[in-house]
Amino acid sequence: MKKVVNTALAPTPVGPYNQAIVVENLVFTAGQIAINPETGELEPNNIRIQTSRVITNLQAVLEAAGSDLSRVIKTTVFLKNMDDFSEMNEVYAKFFTEKAPARSAVQVSRLPKDVLVEIECVAYKK
Repeated sequence: MKKVVNTALAPTPVGPYNQAIVVENLVFTAGQIAINPETGELEPNNIRIQTSRVITNLQAVLEAAGSDLSRVIKTTVFLKNMDDFSEMNEVYAKFFTEKAPARSAVQVSRLPKDVLVEIECVAYKK
């Protein structure tokens, strides 16, 4: 059985999906982009700022699901431009300090709302 997770501390889904789904002890998040949930506005067009907001949004979703960043098993990072990888990686490393999760990072031709980065993850519950 799957449980739907939604929190006001992360952006409201803009389509037929949920912020996360929990199945047994696993949390599967939707991809998060750099929308500030308090204002509904996109963060500035800066890879460092957007990466920080994206991971902060993921953190809020994980906490609502009974998990946290330390329990992330796998992330997938979608970048608009692979030239931003180094700067994204510096910010990412500040959030995932111990036992970093497995990760894939790919360049895509376009992301929702023309953001620079989108990240999704799989984690386990506390």
